[in-house]
Amino acid sequence: MSISIWEKETVLAPQDVLIIGAGVMGLWTALELKQLQPNLRILVLDRGAIPTGASYRNAGFACFGSPTELWSDAATMGEDAMLHIVEQRIKGIEKIRKHFTDQEIDFDACGGYECFTEADATLADRIAALNTTMQSVTGNTNTFRIANEQLKQLGLSNFNALVSSTWEGGIHSGKYLQALHKRAIVAGIQVVHGAALLHWQESNDQVVAETSLGYIKTKQLLLCTNGFLQELVPDSNTVPARGQVLLTTPIEGLALHGTFHFDEGFYYWRNLGNRILLGGARNVNKAAEQTTALHTTPEIQSALEAFLHKHIGAQYSYSIEQRWSGIMGFTKDKRPQFTQHSARVRSAIACNGMGVALSPMMAETVATVVLQNS
Repeated sequence: MSISIWEKETVLAPQDVLIIGAGVMGLWTALELKQLQPNLRILVLDRGAIPTGASYRNAGFACFGSPTELWSDAATMGEDAMLHIVEQRIKGIEKIRKHFTDQEIDFDACGGYECFTEADATLADRIAALNTTMQSVTGNTNTFRIANEQLKQLGLSNFNALVSSTWEGGIHSGKYLQALHKRAIVAGIQVVHGAALLHWQESNDQVVAETSLGYIKTKQLLLCTNGFLQELVPDSNTVPARGQVLLTTPIEGLALHGTFHFDEGFYYWRNLGNRILLGGARNVNKAAEQTTALHTTPEIQSALEAFLHKHIGAQYSYSIEQRWSGIMGFTKDKRPQFTQHSARVRSAIACNGMGVALSPMMAETVATVVLQNS
């Protein structure tokens, strides 16, 4: 394909940093780089007309972490690592709200809840112990509290216990990503959609990236493709994880308000105005959901509908209005992954389903390291 002089001197011009992936991680990192060095030439490429991973296709949670998830994380990675990640989530949510007004991104500081089906006589003691652990990062002696009295008020059924927290919120993922995109353009960052990275070759002083637009020379190549990284780096330790979601029609008199979790976060739901948004059930068939295929399946959707009818929507009349899926990236130890593949090629991915809250803080670390090695 022939190249015009205009393309050669703009989109295909040599860059200081070429970022692949225009989701929340890619855009936040570009913004952090620009803040540290305003004169940097930064190009962000995304192969889709819009990002098609998790940034536009999640459930709209600004996650802090539910008790069963935090207990699981502590067992997997150790308590200190779990607390560090929770602290990063808190700072990430604070940073989002500092950069954008709640109205701009439809942020709802509604608080979060976790539901329990089993009667557990030790739950109060376990929550008290967790609160003691969490105090070092929240500064609060009652990060979580037993709130069983709210089960009926919220219209929840067939649960035996409810734990609440004020640290979580809902967000409009589309408006949030668009706000990030606008901020990037204002900062002088080029963002180009519909352009795929095909191959790259590295020399001592640059990377030559072959893209569907043409060849682009760059000093640093950063891959922010999350669950799709294995398509570019086959030996990556990141595993894709499809998250399926459904959304009901509007429900008159819906009492539900907040962000909710069940079973280590494998089920999650919230109100979207007067509709119920429910996602998860990936643990019904984890192996099948380790995929980058962006479609929904009868198996998972049936599990979601059964959960919806049993626990959330039993008293209401509704139908399912929409279904969709998004692709997350997970690691075995559930820690975010920032990997140096070679002298000038790195990847920053795998927020393990917590990208909304973690990306703003992870981007600070990524930008600092990239500039130190440029």
